[in-house]
Amino acid sequence: MPDHDRPHVLMMSEITVDGKLTLKRGASSKILMKYMAPETELLLHQTRAEYDAIMVGANTIRIDNSFLTVRLVEGKSPIRVIPNSRGDIPPDSNVLGSDARTIIAVSEAAPPEKVARLRAGGVDVVVAGASQVDLPELMRVLKRDYGVCRMMIEGGPTLNWSMLNHRLVDEIRLIHLPFIVGGADTPSLVGGMHIETEEEMFRLSLKRHFMCGSNLVTEWDVLYSPAPGN
Repeated sequence: MPDHDRPHVLMMSEITVDGKLTLKRGASSKILMKYMAPETELLLHQTRAEYDAIMVGANTIRIDNSFLTVRLVEGKSPIRVIPNSRGDIPPDSNVLGSDARTIIAVSEAAPPEKVARLRAGGVDVVVAGASQVDLPELMRVLKRDYGVCRMMIEGGPTLNWSMLNHRLVDEIRLIHLPFIVGGADTPSLVGGMHIETEEEMFRLSLKRHFMCGSNLVTEWDVLYSPAPGN
C-alpha cells in the first residue's frame, strides 16, 4: 500500500549497459552524461520541472557539484534536498546558491557551528536522526512541512541503496547509455546490498520503454513484498 505520509519517489539515472553510473570511482557522472542524446537531456530537465523536490547525496555533490535546477525547459526548479549527516557539505557547493530553495538534512550529531553556517547561508536545515540522517523521518518532514508530494532522486549508489532499503522508492526511470566501462569498484546504480538470498532482491515490473533520441529509456515500478507483521 502507498505511504501517504511521504512523497511519491522516482529514482532517475543514466546507466551504462553494464550498470555503471560513472567512468570510474571518484569520476563525475557528468563525463558520461555528455553522451546523452539532446532529447534525453530535455527529458531530464522536464522531469525536474514536474517534481516538487530533487534529492542527491552529499558525496554526489562533492564530486559533481551540480546545480540541480531546471534550465533546458520552461518550469520551476524543484526544492533541492541533500542528506548530509555532519553538515559538512563544501561551502562553495552550487546547491547552496540562491537560484533555488535548498534543504540540507543533518543528524543531531552535526556540529552546531556547521549548522549555523548553513542557516546563515540561507538554506533550510532539517534535523532528522541521531547519528545519521533518518530518511523515513526526512520524507515525512518534506511532505508535512514543505508540501512535497512528488520527489525525484538522482542519487549515487549509497543514497539509492538507502532509499530502496527503507522502501521509499516507488518508480525507477533509467536512461541507457550504449557503453560498457567495466571496473570492479566502478559505482553502479545501487551499492551496499550484499544480499544473501533471492528473497532479498528488489523486484521490479517494467511498465514502459521507449527511445528518446538515440537513448533507450525504461520505466519500472518497484514491487515491495509485505513488511513483516503485515
